[in-house]
Amino acid sequence: MFYLDHNFLENMLHMFRKINAKERVVGFYSTGPQIRPNDLRIHALLKRFVPPETTTPPVFVIIDVRPDRESIPTTAYRVVEEVDSTTSSSGGGGGAKTTEVHSTFAHVPSLIGAEEPEEIGVEHLLRDINDPTVSTVTSLIKAKMSGLSALTEKLVEMKDYLEAVVEGRMKANQEIVANMQTILNLLPNLNVDELVKSMLIKTNDMHMVIYLSALIRSVIALHDLVNNKIKYNLEGSEEVEDKKAAADKGGKDGKGEEEKKEDDGEKKEKN
Repeated sequence: MFYLDHNFLENMLHMFRKINAKERVVGFYSTGPQIRPNDLRIHALLKRFVPPETTTPPVFVIIDVRPDRESIPTTAYRVVEEVDSTTSSSGGGGGAKTTEVHSTFAHVPSLIGAEEPEEIGVEHLLRDINDPTVSTVTSLIKAKMSGLSALTEKLVEMKDYLEAVVEGRMKANQEIVANMQTILNLLPNLNVDELVKSMLIKTNDMHMVIYLSALIRSVIALHDLVNNKIKYNLEGSEEVEDKKAAADKGGKDGKGEEEKKEDDGEKKEKN
């Protein structure tokens, strides 16, 4: 079961057209993270909001809001019609072939882009939230780990699809199988000794650079710490000497005033 507020959608569409008449509805989105059975029914209801002169069908986008997602959080689909032919056996020994048409979602390639003013605004925001404590090496390692986790997620998805095809739970799509074959053909042959040796040498060189960078950073941090301690110790000793000098001066002034008062008292007694 689902609930769709048509009045709210119509009011919002009317308000958007007041602000920008060129905007048009291209589809709808859901937080998924997977396709639900009612999405086809919602798609059929929202088709009437799409302008009739548009040739592209409405697009359904799933926006994955989970924080642990490393890849692009959007996946786009369009509705296509598939024909299933079934043969029903009758009592006379013959079979009647029937066809059934049903709608399903097909994947649509998508990307996230921005206009030039939006890119400038995002760059200014990223400058404000920059963390100076995080080094460049840490950022590079984090980016590589994110890429590897996204690759693992895609490989697991491919494995699940192939297992479902083998078990008969899904139909084989020749386009998907061809893309998988192309990806596997592009993989390097790791059984070549020269390639293995060159990868090991490059990995060792990268690790050496990271190790030396960490050592240099630690030495510089310790050097700055020692300089700060020396600086603050010198300033502290100067402040102590100034306080002592001020105290000694105040003591001398007090003694001079007392002696002056005593002399004045003695003169008055004599008079």
